[in-house]
Amino acid sequence: MITAILAQIGLPLLVKAIGGALGKIDNPIAKTAVKALEDVNKAVSSNDITPEEIREANRHTEKMKELDGEASMETLRQINETFRAETRSDDAFVRRWRPTFGYAVAIAWVATMGAASYSVIATPDKAPAIISALVNTAPIWGVALGVLGVSVVKRSHDKTIESGQSLERKGLASIVRNIMS
Repeated sequence: MITAILAQIGLPLLVKAIGGALGKIDNPIAKTAVKALEDVNKAVSSNDITPEEIREANRHTEKMKELDGEASMETLRQINETFRAETRSDDAFVRRWRPTFGYAVAIAWVATMGAASYSVIATPDKAPAIISALVNTAPIWGVALGVLGVSVVKRSHDKTIESGQSLERKGLASIVRNIMS
């Protein structure tokens, strides 16, 4: 009895969630998918799809998540190796691209915000258009600041490892000290 109830949680819940989300889309393909998901839900309710089949589908979903996680870990390993190769490089630019990028982002940020502030003050009637234009730059700044953030954190990790400390025991104060040094 409990096994049957537990087996009904994963796939049926997913079917209902996706069906509900797709139901809000006004598109013939989405409507067809909603109908198919409703049919799956009816089959589960009437036991045309057995708890064993649902368990197998849930197991398959878990395996897919595991494989995705392994792929993500491999990607992170490759990125980490690239960062390590940069720090070992004898080429000054390769070793210093992160600080250079950080300074470039900071200068661009100051220039953008300075120009926008001046423009709003000098021409207040155009302030809504200027602010709207700034909002449109959010994706660009998101990427630039994201890359900068990853670079800062990675360099902090590198400094921690070089000093012989363990990454697992790092506290906020240690992270800030490494960033500032």
